[in-house]
Amino acid sequence: QVQVEEFGGGSVQAGGSLRLSCTVSEYPYTKPCVGWFRQATGKERQAVAGIYIHSGSIGYGDFVKGRFTISQENAKNTVYLQLNNLRPEDTAIYYCAVKGLSGPWYEEDKYGYWGQGTQVTVSS
Repeated sequence: QVQVEEFGGGSVQAGGSLRLSCTVSEYPYTKPCVGWFRQATGKERQAVAGIYIHSGSIGYGDFVKGRFTISQENAKNTVYLQLNNLRPEDTAIYYCAVKGLSGPWYEEDKYGYWGQGTQVTVSS
């Protein structure tokens, strides 16, 4: 049973930083991709960032604009999402998910395994 778990959410003031972690118990795909998504209350889920574990190829949502950084620590099956210069509009539940090579990193329908999410709240 593949387990995906997110850690590191919390409450910060605007301009602050958080580091989210995503741990995957085992990768169910030969060439996995880990993506971060977020969903604010009343809004659709939005693709934040994705990383292909073996190639290291990375993608970001257009709104990120250099504020967030995705990285990986392969020995721990862990992917990080560093959130800097946070804004109130970044408030959302942040989810981590895993898929294979099929489809671009931002296509959430391709992700077969999802974590429960971690809340990020940014106050002004």
